Amino acid sequence: MDQTLLDSTTAARLFKALGDPVRVELVGLVRRTEGQEACFCDLADQFDMPQSSLSHHLKILVQAGVLSRERRGTWSWYRVDNAAIDALAAVLAPGGPLRDASSCC
Repeated sequence: MDQTLLDSTTAARLFKALGDPVRVELVGLVRRTEGQEACFCDLADQFDMPQSSLSHHLKILVQAGVLSRERRGTWSWYRVDNAAIDALAAVLAPGGPLRDASSCC
């Protein structure tokens, strides 16, 4: 498969997952926690929404590969997948599919 197509497909999946302000905020909260890992219980305290809605947002982020999830007893712990962030950076970088090649340095 063409690498540009693969990057574009991956980027579209990631952008779609990050296309909601709540999900962007979730990723930011997880990144800013100590060890860049957050428990669902701590994330739930930050949002005025039902836990089922928050779980839905987290599920979308996990399915897209933006976050990884690990069950520990009763709670789920979330960590940012840096490979997903790196994939977005590559798409946005000069020469990437979203950049005009003529605007490159």
